[in-house]
Amino acid sequence: MEHLIIPDLDPILKRYPDPSREHLIPLLQDVQEEQGYLSKESIGVISQHLHVAPAKIYGVATFYNQFRFTPLGQFHIMVCRGTACHVKGSANVLAALCQDLKIQPGQTTRDGQFSLEVVACIGACGLAPLISINGEYHAGVTPAKIKKILNTYRNREEIHANG
Repeated sequence: MEHLIIPDLDPILKRYPDPSREHLIPLLQDVQEEQGYLSKESIGVISQHLHVAPAKIYGVATFYNQFRFTPLGQFHIMVCRGTACHVKGSANVLAALCQDLKIQPGQTTRDGQFSLEVVACIGACGLAPLISINGEYHAGVTPAKIKKILNTYRNREEIHANG
């Protein structure tokens, strides 16, 4: 059986010269940190390196919500669902985002422009409801403001593409 090695995983795999199952989560974290997500190919390489079936790796990775199996969008949206944001209507903000983007939390739009994530708390409760897009905070967000906010980022992409 041919040993599949994806060149950009070699430096990560070398950090685990005597691999064992106890290295699975740190290895998954390192790969995701480097690549932005866990690809099918990277799971295959990790499987061979640790001598663990891919199904077992998926079982572990899907248990923890920190792991992603699709790349993040160019603009990664985090919707705070903490208590203050919830009370001030973040569920409606999330619904408006899902409707406009035609994706659910954990997904990326087909064009790769936006990805959506729900987080327990961003830690800026006085600004509720709050969303973050690539670390840029938008406070006091309402469903009515969603289209304008998203269009700002869509326009940034157009300017970047045409500029």
